[in-house]
Amino acid sequence: MHIAITGNIGAGKTTLTQMLGQHYGWGVLYEAVEGNPYLNDFYKDMERWAFNLQIYFLNSRFAQVQKIRSLTYTTVIQDRTIYEDAYIFARNLYDSKILTERDYRSYLMLFDTMIQSVSAPDLMIYLQADIPKLKQQIKKRGRDFEADISEEYLQNLNTYYETFANSYEHGKLLVIDVNSMDFANNPDDFQAIVEVVDRELFYH
Repeated sequence: MHIAITGNIGAGKTTLTQMLGQHYGWGVLYEAVEGNPYLNDFYKDMERWAFNLQIYFLNSRFAQVQKIRSLTYTTVIQDRTIYEDAYIFARNLYDSKILTERDYRSYLMLFDTMIQSVSAPDLMIYLQADIPKLKQQIKKRGRDFEADISEEYLQNLNTYYETFANSYEHGKLLVIDVNSMDFANNPDDFQAIVEVVDRELFYH
C-alpha cells in the first residue's frame, strides 16, 4: 500500500510519518527539505526563487512516486504528496502574485504531464491544524529559514488545504484534527491516531 500524510507547514507530518512507519514496519519517504538548494533563498526572496523551488519539489516528489510504484511488495508511507505541490503551494504562489502567469502555466504543463503516470495513495491522512498550533510547532523545531514565515502565508495555505481536502476525489481521505493533540509526546494521542488508521485500512 501507499499511505501519504498531508498538511500545512508545522502540522506534524514528518513526525507522524516516522512514528507510523516505525509502528507498522512501513517504508518511509520524507520530503526533500534537508539539502534542498532553494529553500533558504526562497524564504528570503520568494518572487525570485518560487519557480525554481516548485520545480525542485515537483521533481523530487515525482521521483518518490516512481520509487513507490517500483516497490510492489512493501507498504510505504510518504511525507506530503505531489498533489499538494500543484493544488496548494504553486497555486498559492500564483494567486499571491509571487509566481508569474508564464511560470505558473509552465509549471502546470509539467505537472499535468507527470500526473498521467501517478497513482493516488491508498490512504491520504490530512493533519488539520490552526495557525497557533502551526506557529508553535514551527518555533519548536527552530529551522532558521522558517523563522520569517508570515501568518498570512500560513493562513493562505490552510485555506487551500481545506479546499483540497473538501474536493479530494483521488482516493480515501482521513482527516485528523491535531490542534489539541501532542502525538509525539503523548502515547494516548498516538494510539488514538493508530486506531483510526487501523479502522480505515484493515476494517473497511
